[in-house]
Amino acid sequence: MSGESKKILVLGSGMVAPPCVEYLTRNSNNQVTVACRTLARAERLASQFPRTKAISLDVSSPNDLDKYISTHDLVISLVPYIYHVNVIKSAIKSKTQVVTTSYISDAIRSLDASAKEAGITVLNEVGVDPGVDHCYAIKKIDEVHAKGGKVLEFYSYCGGLPAPDCADNPLGFKFSWSPRGALLSQRNSARFLKDGAVVEISSNELMTKAEPYYVLDGYDFVAYPNRDSVPFREFYKIPEAHTVIRGSLRYKGNPAFVQALANLGWLEQNKKDWLKEGMSWAEVQQQLLDASAADEDSLILRIKEVAKFPSDAESERIISGLKWMGILSSNKATIVGQNLLDTLCAQLEKLMSFNPGERDLVMLQHKFVVEWADGKKETFTSTLELFGDPKGYFGMQLSVGTTCGIATQLLMDGHPALSTAGVLAPYEKAICDPIRNLVEKEGVKMVEATA
Repeated sequence: MSGESKKILVLGSGMVAPPCVEYLTRNSNNQVTVACRTLARAERLASQFPRTKAISLDVSSPNDLDKYISTHDLVISLVPYIYHVNVIKSAIKSKTQVVTTSYISDAIRSLDASAKEAGITVLNEVGVDPGVDHCYAIKKIDEVHAKGGKVLEFYSYCGGLPAPDCADNPLGFKFSWSPRGALLSQRNSARFLKDGAVVEISSNELMTKAEPYYVLDGYDFVAYPNRDSVPFREFYKIPEAHTVIRGSLRYKGNPAFVQALANLGWLEQNKKDWLKEGMSWAEVQQQLLDASAADEDSLILRIKEVAKFPSDAESERIISGLKWMGILSSNKATIVGQNLLDTLCAQLEKLMSFNPGERDLVMLQHKFVVEWADGKKETFTSTLELFGDPKGYFGMQLSVGTTCGIATQLLMDGHPALSTAGVLAPYEKAICDPIRNLVEKEGVKMVEATA
């Protein structure tokens, strides 16, 4: 393939970077630079692909960002979302295009005018959730509207989970990415539209609102709302909808366990002066709960008082899980960051990472309750059931990284729908269709059905 050479800077070398870089290096015009604070990590990734080099870059350094972004045509920010704003500000200076897989935050949206003035596209929300979800939501909604129908209710739930055959621990969960990020995602507040009214749920209550939710036979899911769903009535152009809920899927029992960890103090992020190396897990738990002693019986008695389990069976299940985690034991705790969340995460990463040969599962389903012009109602679903390949990529890697690579390539190729200056997300058919068509060729496809 001949043509003008394009330079692409990829910030981050984590889980979703490999399939993204792999897709981009299929085009012989692309020259890719992988940037990471740790050069060795960037080099490990870069060595796997042609026309790809590695550099060391500190994304918290504006000077580093300016130096390297200015020498590239496009920058993909696969680092934590807190760094995106500075990446975009740097890109605006050098008129470099930007792609992220993250939601458009208020801080990113505030840069829209500056991006337009610079003549660059800042394309966001091109992973799986958000990303693939938008592409199929827009497709179905447009089809319904074209036939004179109304979407009265819209539900969308997604989960990145272990496949059922390896969901073999008390949380029914394994970490293919940061344990910290995964746990904190279950501590968001939520806001959604239900029967015409806005409902708000605090972060402390969120896990208590998880309810059984049917997706496909053979699964035992619970679902809970996540983040702010209300703007999607406008984003998806369904002003007729009285219910709009976007949320997350977990296996049954997981939210109650996460809620128990929160109630017992394990998800606190602030530093504790008393949390010191040399303490046993039991001593940490004793201090947390102000228990009378650090022996197991005393701790369990206090845990039951604090957690207020709804039944003896649930009490037994969760306390058994805490024992499995080792956090009631006399073993020495490895203290991380002098805070409880990071200390717990380090322990869970040892216990709950994927083993060789194990698969993850990305489950994503939209549900549309439609009313036709004659008053008849129908319910439609669009469902992604994507398993990871034990010899290749995790499902989450593939669905996020490859989607990002596809959207990036379309932007690099000057696709008219993606070449709009300013802050952009795939909420329009003209953007969604080309992404969806190419994503399907990579094996990421939502199956549509009538419920």
